[in-house]
This record gives sequence, structure tokens and C-alpha cells, in this order.
Amino acid sequence: MKTLEFTGGALVILDQTRLPDKEVYLPLTTPDRVREAICALRVRGAPAIGVAAAYGLYLGARALDRLTPETARGVAERLASARPTAVNLTWALERMMRALEAHPGAPREALERRLLEEARAIEAEDKAACRAIGEHGLSLLRPDMGVLTHCNAGKLATAGIGTALAPLYLAHEKGYNLRVYADETRPLLQGARLTVYELARAGLDVTLICDGMAAAMMKAGRIGAVFTGADRIARNGDAANKTGTLGLAVLARHFGVPFYICAPTSTLDAACPDGGAIVIEERGAEEVAPRGYGETPVRVRNPAFDVTDAALIDAIVTERGILRPPYRL
Repeated sequence: MKTLEFTGGALVILDQTRLPDKEVYLPLTTPDRVREAICALRVRGAPAIGVAAAYGLYLGARALDRLTPETARGVAERLASARPTAVNLTWALERMMRALEAHPGAPREALERRLLEEARAIEAEDKAACRAIGEHGLSLLRPDMGVLTHCNAGKLATAGIGTALAPLYLAHEKGYNLRVYADETRPLLQGARLTVYELARAGLDVTLICDGMAAAMMKAGRIGAVFTGADRIARNGDAANKTGTLGLAVLARHFGVPFYICAPTSTLDAACPDGGAIVIEERGAEEVAPRGYGETPVRVRNPAFDVTDAALIDAIVTERGILRPPYRL
């Protein structure tokens, strides 16, 4: 099971909107198709959409009549507008643009080759970062531990073995016999459909719980730690992640359960001072109330993310090591 792969001149993605019922792979050959896949959550997870966008920019550059930094910038901006919260998206696109701008006047063939090399490098670095996050995060686990996770921060969210799930995969390899509990998680029940699917497929002991069960599970002593990913981490350590993460952090603090964020350094946004500056994506009402309420008008709020205060985060695990408060990123 591969989340994405660039092969045969196309970005081939696993359509995550079809999981867990079917594994359907889609070949994407234009930046507009890549953008649609990101918007529709066919490919998702901060690191994975950064990798996808990098290949999308390469595909767009290849189709331009004239390939210059100016013309490529338009492609990058359209891709960047797909989802506003995950910083990896704009990070990857800006890195691609710098690779292009570093070779002014170079032949078109050389520019295209350089963009493809950069996209492949971003993918390879994400795989290595995931492994390193797993190795650092493993030190926070112990055998026979109960671990709660929210949304999906595993293989389906990255080019590698995941961020928050990476330590769990390595613990499984070492025979830790963890008991993993996965929240349902909105939007689109990504914990229920994706995390449970990938962990069960890999042979881990995983139990699906509804989001409202977390407090009772902690009170009963079944949760030894909470591991989640992040889509953007502000300079002060505030972290945006899938909606519901803030509530888990508050519960974890109340019950004395360690709360950990796992993310690559590309998710750290030094230009963002705190969580109040993070733009939160609002998704359509149909994801929450698909059948509507007949003649009765009802307002729906469907934010895809919330922001967890740095004071509630016991550690941030990156590929470079474990960060502890007070955070100065």
C-alpha cells in the first residue's frame, strides 16, 4: 500500500476517500487534478500534500508554453490555495520555486529536470524524517502501554511510516504489545476510516472508539499517552491539528496523561507567532449533515482543525529530536 508515487510521468495516489472499502489508485497528470485531489482529501496529511504539491508544480511547469519563475509562480499559487492550514503545502511549493529561481537562463530541459529532482528529494526526506521521528518517539513508549491517537498521522498521511504513528510502528517491530485506541475524528471520520484500516492491516492491536469516549478511557487508566500529528506549529509551540485535538489535550492534562505532538520540522512555522495567527480551514456543511433538515434551516460549523495551546503539549517530537517546553521554535 503506497500513499503516492511518481511514475510513468504521473503522480499516482491512493484515493483515500474510497477507503476502507476499496484501494483505488488515481493517476494525476495535471496540477489541477493534483489540486482537486488535495481539496477533496483524496490525498491528505500535511507531509503527503506537500509532496503531492511538489510533483503537481513539476507537472504544471512541464505543460507551460514558457517555463520561467514568473509563469511557474502562477501554478504554485493555485496549488497553494488548495488548503490553507497545513504549512507543508506552501513550504514544499516555495522550496520548488527556489530550486527553479536558482538557475536563471538555464535551458528548459535542465529546469524541468531540476524541478523533478527537487520533488523527489522532498519525498525522500519525508521518508527519512518519518523514520527519525519514530526512533525519537519510541523513547516515550513502554511495553504493554495504551496509546490514544487522533485523526490519521501514519503511512497514509506521509511518504513514509507516518509522524504520530511512526513510534507505534517501531514499537510494534520491537514487540512492545501496545494497545492503540483510535478516535473516529472529523472531518470525514479519518481516524475510523484510515488509522484503524492501516494499523489493523499492519497487524497492530487497534481499537476504534467514538470521539466522546476519550475522557472515560483516560479515567479508567487505559491510556498511557496521547500521540497526534500537526499541520502547523507556531513559533511559541501552539499546534494546529485535526478538530478535537484541543479537547484531548485538555482531558490529558486533567487526567495526568502525557500529550505528545509528532511532526517534521517542515511543519514548524517560524513566521507564525502563535496559534491565533493560524488560518483554520472551514469545510462544507454537507460533511456533517449530508441529508439536511428538510424545510428547517440549520447552521453548521465544520472547522477541519483546532489549535492546541503549547502549555498543554508535553513534548514535540521531530526528526531532529524531542522538544520540551518552554517552546521557542
